[in-house]
Amino acid sequence: MNIQKSHSDSRALWVTEKADAFDAVDLQLTDMPVPEPGPGQVLVEVVSSAVNPSDVKATLGIMPHAVWPRIPGRDYAGIVRKGPDHLVGREVWGGGGELGITQNGTHASHVVLPVSAMREKPATLSFEEAGAVGVPFITAYEGLREAGGIQPFDSVLVCGVNGKVAQAVIQMATMARARVFAVSYKPTTYAGFANEDVEVFDTSSQDVAAEIRERTGGRGVDLVFNTVGSPYFELGNSVMAKLGRQIFISTFDRGVPFDIFAFYRGRQRFIGVDTLALDASYCAHIFDRLGPKFEQGYLRPFPIKDESIFSLDTAREAYKLVSQATPDRIVLKP
Repeated sequence: MNIQKSHSDSRALWVTEKADAFDAVDLQLTDMPVPEPGPGQVLVEVVSSAVNPSDVKATLGIMPHAVWPRIPGRDYAGIVRKGPDHLVGREVWGGGGELGITQNGTHASHVVLPVSAMREKPATLSFEEAGAVGVPFITAYEGLREAGGIQPFDSVLVCGVNGKVAQAVIQMATMARARVFAVSYKPTTYAGFANEDVEVFDTSSQDVAAEIRERTGGRGVDLVFNTVGSPYFELGNSVMAKLGRQIFISTFDRGVPFDIFAFYRGRQRFIGVDTLALDASYCAHIFDRLGPKFEQGYLRPFPIKDESIFSLDTAREAYKLVSQATPDRIVLKP
């Protein structure tokens, strides 16, 4: 990591161009002037910011609409330092799909954001916890909303049981008192918080479709939240009930086998969710809904281990852990 020294009050990670592989990422730590907010904007001092898989992918040029060069980072928790008087000094949290992609993001000591994106951080969450809520819970909430919500009489299959989006989905689904199943490619147990029991299957030793059909009396599940994509596409289709919905947020392969007849006879729906299309002001409305649930304990933040907290000076190590699919939530503290 290159460190450029100057007499400045702001520091940021700076990516100048996309890289073909992680080892080639030019992730610089740069001193720069503190940005000035314009009309309708605030200056936030970033106290913590998660490193998401999408942050790493953005440095690899996987996001085709990304602007270069830029500061990466999508999530934040911090303190408003400049802006309208009623906001200055407030502890805030949030995230946005434009941050770190089409405009400078939150892996910095300061970030300029719209006034309309400002939401007060729940007092029950530490800065570290609040800065790591963003992308997974935004994705989970938006997927369930697009699918028409979830009810106590619904049954749900979550594909990719211990990914952070999957854990957020399981929290929300069990909060709604739905019956929740989850699947992995190997024997495992659910590692996150849940409001109700979660039954976990593995494709390496079980006929998951048959198991789920048996447990639902042959009906299948109302909702499949597929956080992995192509590896579980066929399984998801095979267990959907009539009027079932399958949500996609990612994939390995773009081409998948598709039985059109079963799809339309089952009156089913496929729903794609791309949170890069949701800006910080839009996401603020999601935080309006999530915040009270965190305060009441129905939703819980991801545990943040001491060894999972990094400074900007050690950010490359943090990025590397995320690129290697660490199960821990990784946080930067500028």
